[in-house]
Amino acid sequence: MAGVGTKKVFEDERVIVWHLDLQPGEQGVRHTHHLDYVVRVLSGSTLEVAGPDGEILDTVELESGGAVSFRIEGDYIVADRPGYPVVPATHSARNVGTATFREVLIEFKN
Repeated sequence: MAGVGTKKVFEDERVIVWHLDLQPGEQGVRHTHHLDYVVRVLSGSTLEVAGPDGEILDTVELESGGAVSFRIEGDYIVADRPGYPVVPATHSARNVGTATFREVLIEFKN
C-alpha cells in the first residue's frame, strides 16, 4: 500500500510530513491512514474520493490556504469541519478540478 502523500519530506519521533500533488484528472494511489493528521492546502481544487474498492463516495472542494484536521475513528476518517464526509481510512482521491491540487499533510505519531 502506498504512503499518504506523493513524497515523504520529513519524519521524526513526533510527526511525518508529506507533500501531495495531483494534476487535473490525476488519480492518486489507494492508501490507508493510520494516524491522525492535518492538511494545509497550498493549491486548491475539487477532489473525488473513492473507497477501498474504487467506489465513488463523495466530492470535496479544498480551497487554497485552507487547513483541515482529521482523526481516525476505527476504520474511518472524521474531519474537524462540519459537513465534510466521513470516509474510510483506506481510500484514494482524483483531482476532478481544473487546477493542480497541492497540500502538505502532517501525521501525528502516538
